[in-house]
Amino acid sequence: MKENEIAWDLSEIFSGHDDPKISKTMDSLHKQVEDFVKTYKGKINVPSFSAKDLYELFKKQEEFYENLEELALFSHRSYDANMTIPELEALKNKIDDFNTDTSKKMAFFELEIGKLVYSRKELVDSPILKDYRHFLEKIRRDVPHQLSEIEEQLILEKDQYGVKAWSSLQGKWLNTREFEVEVEGEKKVLSYGEANSLITHPDRATRISANKSIYGLLGKDQEVFSTALRNICSDWMKITKRRKYDSPMHQSLITNDTTQIIIDNLMKVIEENVGVYRRYLRLKAKLMNLPKLTCADVRAPIKAPSMKNRSWNQAKELVFEAYGNVDKEFERCVNDMITKNHIDAAVRKGKRNGAYCDSWNKGKSAFILLSFTGALNEIYTLAHELGHAIHAYLASNEQSYFNVFPGYTVAETASTFGELLMTDLLLNKADSNEEKRSLLAHVLDDAGQAAFQVSGRAWFEQSLYDAIENGENLDGPTISKYWCAGRDRIYGNSVEWFDEMIWEWTMKPHYYQPNFRFYNYPYVYAQLFVFALYRKYKEEGKSFIPKFKKLLSAGGSLSPVELGDIVGLDITKPDFWKLGIKQFEEFVNEFEKVMD
Repeated sequence: MKENEIAWDLSEIFSGHDDPKISKTMDSLHKQVEDFVKTYKGKINVPSFSAKDLYELFKKQEEFYENLEELALFSHRSYDANMTIPELEALKNKIDDFNTDTSKKMAFFELEIGKLVYSRKELVDSPILKDYRHFLEKIRRDVPHQLSEIEEQLILEKDQYGVKAWSSLQGKWLNTREFEVEVEGEKKVLSYGEANSLITHPDRATRISANKSIYGLLGKDQEVFSTALRNICSDWMKITKRRKYDSPMHQSLITNDTTQIIIDNLMKVIEENVGVYRRYLRLKAKLMNLPKLTCADVRAPIKAPSMKNRSWNQAKELVFEAYGNVDKEFERCVNDMITKNHIDAAVRKGKRNGAYCDSWNKGKSAFILLSFTGALNEIYTLAHELGHAIHAYLASNEQSYFNVFPGYTVAETASTFGELLMTDLLLNKADSNEEKRSLLAHVLDDAGQAAFQVSGRAWFEQSLYDAIENGENLDGPTISKYWCAGRDRIYGNSVEWFDEMIWEWTMKPHYYQPNFRFYNYPYVYAQLFVFALYRKYKEEGKSFIPKFKKLLSAGGSLSPVELGDIVGLDITKPDFWKLGIKQFEEFVNEFEKVMD
């Protein structure tokens, strides 16, 4: 198979967009929805509904949602790989509408099961429901913030053409702009995806041109972006009050299965240790012969002349070795993903930018999308996404549908750990200090962004809600003021920022996601969580791996605190997060050693 033909095969799910099985599946699910409504609506939160009844209902729901998930997985993954094909977009829209309609009809389940579990706490400890204990605990936590069935349905309807439309506008506006960038001395007109990919280009002048072009143009359209963001954030403030959340962050704490105290400890440790990140940035400036990094240099690759792009076959060998050196089951999972063609790595027009791994729970597998050209960062991306796939394999083989997903705070555990395994392998293979510098800079750039830069974004988001609460109008310049304030809490005076960078918030899609607030701190949490686990692994060696696999196999059946207990770490204490900082500092020390 040629490298430009590395495409995933979704035919294990459906043969194509016109597969008759799609309509049959939708018809079957539609009938099941009607049966659910007839059998259960108004009949759950009653004294006669037993623990056994609830167990049997969960099993029926899990089977239903596995089949519903397959429709979404197939339609969205097909579209992401070929976004220019009208039939694929039509199928995606059709399935999205079907899911919205299904969600409205099934809204009573969440409400009635919630009231049942909330009023009868003994169900959490019922022996027949023991596998769903943590799932039930999460339901109980969410119940006080549920609304009536009609209100929940109205929210779904208003969101479809309200905040979801604002979110869609931001994405479409961003991705239909054209940017004039000087690429290695040649002026080119590029799409956003093409221009954004140059942010880490080896040529400094190209990086500078890309930054100035992207944010200069987006700044001219700031009215569009600020209006969308203002409406989405204001809508969330209304929802926060309507649902009686303690704060705009409260809902995310429930979703991420964590607490305000844990996140406060995390963010405090970050702010107390920004010096170690700034120290790395100063070392990087010295290595690049610059008095100070500009924003175009923060993520600039440190190239080693001896490091060449790798072929797809070489990349496969590296991930086999990185994971296989640690555990043979990890290696089998990687082999399964590759041999079954569950990876779409080709570069093609109309393919979605970026990379992700999407779990296929019914198939006890996953699908990975990335665009592979052989660069070092793409080797790491492959290792990262395969870590997600390994997590999906282990969890789906041990857990039922409601217990598979581990929550966003620990969802990056296997993926980031996989990147560190790749770092170990490549450092051992490196023939020179130049190569080691390049590898360590890659690790520190990524970790610095995830742990430190993203913390600034969390502070920025909180400042938007504070401003709305105080009656401040969030126009473009005001939003930019808060963006720069959050950014500067991390970077201080260690980086020089172009004037155009005040508009950087315009392109961050996470801020525009409807009803999903504070995407940011889970990345910070995940980075330090994994760095702490990695330190334990380096201390204990292979004896750590069985505990690590037990953690991954637990999926979402245990709380993050209980997952930490498996490997002997207490995540409720600030010292846990400091352990992750120490690992970051150790990488900085190693980087400094190989600078000469």
